[in-house]
Amino acid sequence: MAAHRYPPGPNGNWLSGNLPSFRRDMLAFFTRCAREYGDIIFFRLGPKRIYLLNHPDYIEQVLVTENRNFIKHYITRLLRPLLGDGLLTSEGEDWLRERRLVQPAFNRSRIDAYGQVMVAFTERMLNQWHDGEKRDIHADFMRLTLEIVTRTLLNAEVAEDARDVARTLEVLMEDFLYRWESLFPLPQWLPTARNKRRHQGRLRLDQIVYSYIRQRRDGGEDRGDLLSMLLQVHDEDGSRMTDKQLRDEVMTLYLAGHETTANALSWTWYLLAQHPEVEAKLVRELQTVLAGRAPTVADLPRLRYTDHVVWESMRLYPPVYAFGREAVRDTTIGGYLVPAGSTVILSQWNMHRSPRYFADPEVFNPDRWANGLAQQLPKYAYFPFGGGPRICIGNTFALMEASLVLATVAQRFRFTLAPEPPVVPMPAVTLRPRRGIPAILRTR
Repeated sequence: MAAHRYPPGPNGNWLSGNLPSFRRDMLAFFTRCAREYGDIIFFRLGPKRIYLLNHPDYIEQVLVTENRNFIKHYITRLLRPLLGDGLLTSEGEDWLRERRLVQPAFNRSRIDAYGQVMVAFTERMLNQWHDGEKRDIHADFMRLTLEIVTRTLLNAEVAEDARDVARTLEVLMEDFLYRWESLFPLPQWLPTARNKRRHQGRLRLDQIVYSYIRQRRDGGEDRGDLLSMLLQVHDEDGSRMTDKQLRDEVMTLYLAGHETTANALSWTWYLLAQHPEVEAKLVRELQTVLAGRAPTVADLPRLRYTDHVVWESMRLYPPVYAFGREAVRDTTIGGYLVPAGSTVILSQWNMHRSPRYFADPEVFNPDRWANGLAQQLPKYAYFPFGGGPRICIGNTFALMEASLVLATVAQRFRFTLAPEPPVVPMPAVTLRPRRGIPAILRTR
């Protein structure tokens, strides 16, 4: 019976399955699977059964029509020591309540008010740049987005606390990657140097975040930031967020609102540096609309090409390049049984580069979006922010930030990529450049 056959897929070792080639180059492995085996692919990573989905209908089935058959993948749950039970890691009724409470903090009017902060912090960064200087622009954009999320989330000036957060997040992300990539990671309770660093980092983050929560509860006023909004919201039964829930959501928003946008901006400039004709068209639009002044949220509807540059960058280098779900019930997808306990992987990297949906998919061409392509595509052919009930809650914030920062930077600087080291995508928690993006700055 068709529903009980395994889908096609690459042959693997009887013990490790396809783990060696998966770990050697995950993105190349995904690409080869899609090219050679089609819309649904089966492979093993050690004992784990994996189904890679490469069709919009199958992705929609997992994220929308049969989403109750799936929960977050165990890799996401590895983030729980850092994020607690925030939106990214919680499930079921707990997640639904968190979503109801957090959603008002992201209404359009409140988000629009942050545009001025985004531009001001970007201009402050640019004032520290100099013509002819060599910089790692990925590191700069990581620092910038951390400053922006610190101000918009906590209404805090970026000082020692924010630098502590940045350093600690790096330590905790390194620990996450170790646990993700290791076949047999050491238990977290062992007193190893790595575990001690993780524990100390977690304590430092808690100290910082809880201090802001206490200060805000004691003050009581709405400072116009996301934390103020979270302190005000209440559920249908009148209950408000506890300090622990606030801490978990603040850390979730810190991580989600920091690294993903920094990577989107970094990859955008990496592509623009290699496509001067696209950059020239972008600058012409900025000159026409802005005439040398700083962009505002009100300008965004007229900066259509700027938006398309961001969309196209996120097509080729999606910050979230793939994510997994774990089946909690037997589910049939594409005529194949996906048993409970199996993992399904949904890959933006594959879908966004599919020749079925995008002409010349490897080419950076923002003009492809000019004639309504977004409305013509199947819904899950392009899904940089996920989809379904668990679609990224900050997608409006992220797109606004990316466009405003891009418009601010492009009016004052252009970049020439440094010859060494080569820029290589690294699929970690997000898709980041392995050794940064070294570039030579040039003023306009």
